[in-house]
Amino acid sequence: MQVFLASITKPAELQALYKYKFAPKSASAQSLHKSLAQDALKKRCYEFLNMTSRSFAAVIQELDEELRDAVCLFYLVLRGLDTIEDDMSLDLNRKVELLRSFDQVIYQKGWTFTENGPNEKDRELLVHFDVVIDEFLRLKPEYQKVIANITKLMGDGMADYASGEHRENTAIATIKDFDLYCHYVAGLVGYGLSDLFAASGLESSEIASDKNLSDSMGLFLQKTNIIRDYREDLDDGRQFWPKEIWGKYVEKFSDLTKPEYKDKAQSCLSDMVLNVLDEVPKVLTYLSKLRNQSVFNFCAIPQVMAISTLALVFNNLDIYHRNVKIRKGEAVKLIMDSKDMDSVISIFREYIFAISRKNEATDPNFMKISMAIGNVSSKC
Repeated sequence: MQVFLASITKPAELQALYKYKFAPKSASAQSLHKSLAQDALKKRCYEFLNMTSRSFAAVIQELDEELRDAVCLFYLVLRGLDTIEDDMSLDLNRKVELLRSFDQVIYQKGWTFTENGPNEKDRELLVHFDVVIDEFLRLKPEYQKVIANITKLMGDGMADYASGEHRENTAIATIKDFDLYCHYVAGLVGYGLSDLFAASGLESSEIASDKNLSDSMGLFLQKTNIIRDYREDLDDGRQFWPKEIWGKYVEKFSDLTKPEYKDKAQSCLSDMVLNVLDEVPKVLTYLSKLRNQSVFNFCAIPQVMAISTLALVFNNLDIYHRNVKIRKGEAVKLIMDSKDMDSVISIFREYIFAISRKNEATDPNFMKISMAIGNVSSKC
């Protein structure tokens, strides 16, 4: 009921919520349900998928059958890796050892991990990781190769950051380091997904060959989430905003929450959004190259969620005090509307216009943001 009340003044959102709630199961969902009923091991993996991801689980399960299991296992392997990286209670040397060897771990039948702290949210996945490994080893060799390669690259990148490279203490120092961190944790996911799409035959090899576009697909999502999650990360002792940006406005990262720095905080926020806007044209170019409907939906839905979130956080000082999210009704409407490239372009145009309306002439980044908006608009 709370979800419907939040959208009470938005008839289109209410209509979308109603349709979504009572829509019949798609052919993909029916196919998956039938498959899981006959395969206990696979069923357990999809239970882990639903347990560890609210946002990606639904779109993964709508992929064509040829690709669905590979992407599910890709997600679970990287979630396992991420759970090790996130755990601040692990001994640093042990953490680095695990991160650098995780691409070998996924070939070790029976491997499990019980050393995570009791409060680590996805601890249970690693406790039963032998289930994931068994299912991974049932994938086609070409899918295994892609997943292992990305796991190696990402694990090494995470280990570099964990051991102190590319950052100052617990903070990311430069924009270059920020881009590199986002590449390791998200851009490489874009690489891997593009490689899986091509390996499946559902997309052409061209989609895997342009790594710059694949990278931007991940960077746009990751950077937007990092802006949105300022307060949560601050409370957890993490700093992902680059000091090269926030250091122009305040002495300490936490100063952005203080009333006396309100104007500085707003300028800093616009500076962060400006950094993200540069990824949008490449995101739209990537999406325009996709041909398979299930792959298009899988890729487009997170991106339209990201542009709506970016518009929500822009000039919104609430992000310094609480986690800000788009309405469930808005999210459902975006899911239902993201069916083809014309619709996606229309959605991006709407939210870019919303950012433009909120762009204030008194902001020191006003002109740069206006130019970035113009560059995006030329693609819409």
